[in-house]
Amino acid sequence: MSFSDKAVVDGQVSITDYAYLTGITNYIRAFDPLYLGIMWKSVWISALATALCLLTAYPIAFGICFAKDKWKPLLLLLVVLPFWINLLIRTYALIAVFRTQGYVNKILGVVGLGPYEMLYNNFAVIFGLVYVYMPFMVLPLYATIERLDKSYLEASLDLGGSQFQTFMRVTVPLTMPGIISGIILVFIPCLGSFLTPDLLGGANALMIGNVIERQFKAANDWPFGSALSFLLMYATFGALALRYLLTLRSKGVDV
Repeated sequence: MSFSDKAVVDGQVSITDYAYLTGITNYIRAFDPLYLGIMWKSVWISALATALCLLTAYPIAFGICFAKDKWKPLLLLLVVLPFWINLLIRTYALIAVFRTQGYVNKILGVVGLGPYEMLYNNFAVIFGLVYVYMPFMVLPLYATIERLDKSYLEASLDLGGSQFQTFMRVTVPLTMPGIISGIILVFIPCLGSFLTPDLLGGANALMIGNVIERQFKAANDWPFGSALSFLLMYATFGALALRYLLTLRSKGVDV
C-alpha cells in the first residue's frame, strides 16, 4: 500500500480504489519539510518524555528494591495499578486535572496563583506521556536492580567511594541493560502515540502519530499513511538494532 497511489477512475481520483505498486512518491512526499518538522518534534518530545521517565523511575525502582520484602508486592502493585484503567479514561482524568477550572488551578488559586493554561500545549503532552508510560520504565529497572549484587556497592563504599561515585561508576553501569530496555519500551510507544497528543495537545502539539491517524481516517489517504507508518517502523528497527549493538559491546564482543 505504501508504494501505491489513489486510482484514477473515469478521469477522477477515486476515494476507495488504489493503483498498486506505482512508485515511491509517498516516501518522497514524507520528506517534505512540513512532515520532517513534525517528525523532529515527535522525536524530541518522545526523547524528553523518556528522559523524564528515566529520572523519575530510577529512584522509584531503587526504592522498591531496597524496601522490606513485605512491602515490595504492594509497591509493585501501585506501579502497575494504572494498567487496570483504560487509557482513554486516564487521559480524560488528566484533562480534569489540568484544565483552566481543574484541580491544579483550583489549588493554585487558594494561594493566589493562576489560573494557568496547562492544556493543549507541549507541556500537557509530555506530562501525559510520562504518566502513561512510566510503568514501562520502572519494571525493567526494578528487574535489573533486583538482580544487582549488593556486595559491589558495599565494596565501593568501603574503598572510599562516595555515594555519588558508587552510583555513577558501579550502579549505573551494572544496571545499564535495564536502562536501555526501559528507554526502548518508553521511547518507541511515545513516538507512535496519537491519543495522548490528540486529547491533551490538540492542534498545538501535533505528533507524527496524529498525522498517520488522520491519513487513514479524515484524509482517507491510506498509501501516504502507510508510508509514514513504515518510516516509523524503520525508526523502531533502528532503535532495536542499536540496543543489540550495545548489548554485544557490554558483553565484550567487537562490533
